[in-house]
Amino acid sequence: MALLYVIIAIGIVILMLATSAIKIVQEYERGVIFRLGRIQGAKGPGLFFIWPIIDKMTRIDLRVVTHEVPPQEVITRDNVTVKVTAVVFFRVVDPNAAVIQVMDYLRATSQISQTTLRSALGQADLDHLLSNREQLNQQIQKIIDESTEPWGIKVSVVEIKDVELPQTMQRAMARQAEAEREKRAKVIAAEGEFLASQQLAAAAHVIAQEEGALQLRYLQTLAEIATEKNSTIVFPLPIDIIEPFLDAVKRGNAAGNSALPSSSGNPANV
Repeated sequence: MALLYVIIAIGIVILMLATSAIKIVQEYERGVIFRLGRIQGAKGPGLFFIWPIIDKMTRIDLRVVTHEVPPQEVITRDNVTVKVTAVVFFRVVDPNAAVIQVMDYLRATSQISQTTLRSALGQADLDHLLSNREQLNQQIQKIIDESTEPWGIKVSVVEIKDVELPQTMQRAMARQAEAEREKRAKVIAAEGEFLASQQLAAAAHVIAQEEGALQLRYLQTLAEIATEKNSTIVFPLPIDIIEPFLDAVKRGNAAGNSALPSSSGNPANV
């Protein structure tokens, strides 16, 4: 009976050793093998065997990691305090270096991302931070990638998600934007007045050269006013328009007076 227990125990130990010797690594993983403390390299994907007790395997995920950098308070070069959040995309390209060169590559990449973000944005003005965000993204990505390259980490993309400004700065920028819009409106209005004055000067020049142009313009204005019958309009009539009629009336009166017989002598006595 005791022999049976021993055989069962030995079978269980062999089964456990065989189970620990069989390793299955997914397509997106690699298994870094250490044998008696010495690295043997990365294996996978698929099924392979290791020596139980002697070998030790560490799984490394090769997929892209999306790391959100916590909000960082940054003082820009023009002494404005802003709160910036960003996101970093990176992946492991060398599993061996990610295991033996750094204790925790995820935490190390996170810390270097935070410090680089504060350092890079601290050298930029607020206007540059708001208007040239793409350039800053590329600059930060390059710095972080150079720092993590010895760890077998490739930083592909860095994106600044949000820039939170103080309330006083937001109000100041709103007033500045409003003043800028008012300035553009005044400039456009002045340009319109200038163009209109040029056209009016050209029209006045044409009217001055043509004798009947002014009378025609007055008649056109009268026709336009006549379409509105809701009000009484007093319109000054230029003397030039009615002067020909006045001359005709005067000539007619003079002709009539000359045609009447003139009376002479004393009246007859009855």
